[in-house]
Amino acid sequence: MRVLFASTRGSGHFHPLIPFIDACTARGDDVLVVAPPGLEASLAAREQPYRIGGEPPRDELTRVMKRVLELAPDEGVSLMTTEVFGRLGVAAMLPALEEVCRTWRPDLVLHEAYEFASVVAAERQGIAHARVAVSAARFSRSTDALLATVLEPYGPGITERLRTSPYLTRLPASLDPSPYAVTHRYHEPSRPGALPDRWGGSAEPLVYITLGTEAGAMPTATALYRAVLEAVSGLPVRILLTAGRGTDLRGLGPLPPHAHVEAWVPQADVLGSASLVVCHGGSGTVFGALAAGVPLVCVPLFADQPANARLVAGAGAGLAVTPTGGPADDSAVLGPDDVSRIRSAAELLLKDPSYRARAGRLADEMRATTPCRELIGTLDPHS
Repeated sequence: MRVLFASTRGSGHFHPLIPFIDACTARGDDVLVVAPPGLEASLAAREQPYRIGGEPPRDELTRVMKRVLELAPDEGVSLMTTEVFGRLGVAAMLPALEEVCRTWRPDLVLHEAYEFASVVAAERQGIAHARVAVSAARFSRSTDALLATVLEPYGPGITERLRTSPYLTRLPASLDPSPYAVTHRYHEPSRPGALPDRWGGSAEPLVYITLGTEAGAMPTATALYRAVLEAVSGLPVRILLTAGRGTDLRGLGPLPPHAHVEAWVPQADVLGSASLVVCHGGSGTVFGALAAGVPLVCVPLFADQPANARLVAGAGAGLAVTPTGGPADDSAVLGPDDVSRIRSAAELLLKDPSYRARAGRLADEMRATTPCRELIGTLDPHS
């Protein structure tokens, strides 16, 4: 089978495609990845062939993103979906994807859920397409409602055919019932490696702190990390904080003796040893932690993070701490009350075994889904 993979630039959007790219490669399928310039370094480090598409005009994208960050979360999601992923993203990536679909002729287009140019290109060439979820199904369905004005100018009925295409998700049905008629649930077999001992042989519980790949590059990232470190540093735990490659680690200041900071660590290695995750509720971290049976404290900031935090809390697999910010004259995203609430949430999750038990039951349900390599075979339009 010949499979075309398409992604937007964010690592959190590309990473869910990786197990399928690897599975297709292992099966002997012909694979091609098409992505924006922002992913070129990641693609160049892999073995599969790739092509780089276009990107929106920098000034226009900067203006839109500034507005996104200034809006309330729901309004920001709407603008991000219609303008960044929709209008700007489709216009930038469509020429490259149309050329690939016309000349390379894939049997299947597999795209992350917010890359829409490949859907337009596949529809125009009569090629089967399916999408890989990067968020909970109910969140994706809510943003689908915004797409008609974006996609219909490229061809009548494209929005509906996107909605009825196969939807591939890592989340279990008990946590995230899907409104999509054709839903496939899958898991990626995990083989965590050993986590190096950075704590002098201490056996205290390990708390993993991360803000993912996008928030870690924000101007407020250093202050956010300092606040979360303050929240958990007084607890009898070991701390591992991954700050992302774009964060100035010097800005974190002196660290507690039981805290260790890295730019990046393989997530599976950390989660195989962690007792608790403190994060912003990004899908990659939440899905990974639940798959490993690790409870979470979610401190949601934007995008799908509030929805993910509600799912985790509703399932009893963790707690959500919605930021209230500093005093009126303070621009801090997390204020003293937030720090105290994060500390209390972390203490409760470490003491009460019911949260880990519920996360463990979700992990069992996720492991019972179809391995991604088997799922790929069922998507072959010629099978």
